[in-house]
Amino acid sequence: MEAGERRGRLRREAAEYYRGHRVPERMEEALNTLFPQCPEDLYGELANYFSKFSKAPVICKLVGRKIIGGVGQPTLEVELYCTVKNYEKRICSTVMATYSQIPENALPETIEADEKERNYSVHTAVEWVKESLSPMLRHLDPTDQCQADKMLGEYFANKVEEKEEIEKLEEEAKAEEEAAKVTPTSTPKQKKGGKPGKAVSVEAQSIPPAEPAESVLRGSLAIGATSLAIAKAGAIICHVPLYLYTALLKHNQESPKEITLPLPMVTLLNCEKNSPSKLKLVKEIMLIPPVELSLKQGIDRVLDIQKEMTRLLESRGKMSGSQANSKKGKAQKAPPSALKRISHLGCLTAGYDNLEQLLLLMQRACNNIGLELGTDVYLAINCAAHELMDYDKGKYEILTGTFKSPDEMAAMYVDIINNFPFIIALIDPLRKEDRDQWSSICCALGSKCYLIAEDAATQISKLKTDQNINIAMCSGVVLKYINQTKVSDLVELTGILDGQRHITILGSPDGESSDESLVDLAVGLGARFLKLGGLSRGERVAKYNRLLAIEEELAANGALREAKLEFVDFAEESQPEQLSNVLPAPEQG
Repeated sequence: MEAGERRGRLRREAAEYYRGHRVPERMEEALNTLFPQCPEDLYGELANYFSKFSKAPVICKLVGRKIIGGVGQPTLEVELYCTVKNYEKRICSTVMATYSQIPENALPETIEADEKERNYSVHTAVEWVKESLSPMLRHLDPTDQCQADKMLGEYFANKVEEKEEIEKLEEEAKAEEEAAKVTPTSTPKQKKGGKPGKAVSVEAQSIPPAEPAESVLRGSLAIGATSLAIAKAGAIICHVPLYLYTALLKHNQESPKEITLPLPMVTLLNCEKNSPSKLKLVKEIMLIPPVELSLKQGIDRVLDIQKEMTRLLESRGKMSGSQANSKKGKAQKAPPSALKRISHLGCLTAGYDNLEQLLLLMQRACNNIGLELGTDVYLAINCAAHELMDYDKGKYEILTGTFKSPDEMAAMYVDIINNFPFIIALIDPLRKEDRDQWSSICCALGSKCYLIAEDAATQISKLKTDQNINIAMCSGVVLKYINQTKVSDLVELTGILDGQRHITILGSPDGESSDESLVDLAVGLGARFLKLGGLSRGERVAKYNRLLAIEEELAANGALREAKLEFVDFAEESQPEQLSNVLPAPEQG
């Protein structure tokens, strides 16, 4: 007891001396007793010991700046600084990926207007961070993600209300101005009949119109970027990787014993128009490695297929070029094939209108290197059906002059999956408005193929807050971290989807950034798939490398659990209760 009391007294005296009190006569004895190491280690030991008494880090400021994203578009970076041991320290930064609702085949003036709006939005986001979010979040504990996201959500809701009030006042002023201009003599006469010529078919009237695009508030990037920066800072302060920090948020601070890595959907081909007058049937062809392989083995297999596919496409381009030259009587060398061009998605670009022809070519590529589709690797197809709809005719134009109704599209997909059973996922095979057809293909194919909604799903904020989530019946949803999305939103929504037997796919936007946080979020949230694009372009390859690093870390710790491919047989479930809250029935009338 005497030795223990003496040691405790010496510690107290050392602490008093460190706080500025003068106890010089006993200090040397106290230090020698507390820290018996070599003299050169003394200051390090002192720092480690007294750091236990320092205050927890708190946010001191946020810095927002406009930078250039992966596709040359402006986007937002947010840096987070904390007060650590009375010093201001930069903890982390995050970069938001750019996202646009403008389709690839949009008119030039539409694209130009979208670029201007993007610039305004990033500029507004920088102002939000500097003038509002930084003062609002000052002195907040960065490990309190729920409180931070609550404050961000309330701030965003106030901005939405402000915008609505301004728009309401502008509409009232415009209505008054128009009413003042109207005179009795200038009132237009109603037309008795419609303009002759174009007749609207009954079938076209039965097609549900496209729902209006979700409005994006200028500056909303600041909300998502700040929430993610706080999550990254919390992980750093807690000395855990971001994927584990995310898993703790989802499971109420209970650390999972094992973690399953999401399966990668690696984009092999970005299919574009074969000519200006041709439309494409599919947007992306993706490869999914089997669950029996490690991620590293799966990526190596995909790279082998990509090399062989590149060789076949190049030889096909050279052959067509030489045939064209021979017909013209020219002996010059064939022009370089456009098939080598790398898409913004980080993959090869190929112009094909015949999906069956492309699938057979992929079968040939796999056979050439001793692999079999459906056993050694699987396919997923992003159909992007919303880009094919011709609203004048009320049908999908899958090829130039080839139109199909929603019912015919559903039948076509059933035939494709039956003929090519190695396709285990279809993304956006229909518009979200074609609810009956979504239901029919889910019942027909759900037991052997994932039917995924990406553009066919609404924004994350709507998915989380609406009582009736506005997506078609489907196997799962692609979630993207964009605009005003918060980390807490993803945690809550993935929990809902898990409970409804839906799979979650974390998706990378077309305009990706170099920030690797999406991979950690996907792992921590327990996503089934991860859709990152192809194995080219630095901003995309960095994410695959991060996924490989996480696999290596989990395997070393014995915490890696093997993934599974499980399908839902919708045909055996007549209006299942577990889907009712997420997937409402089609509106009547």
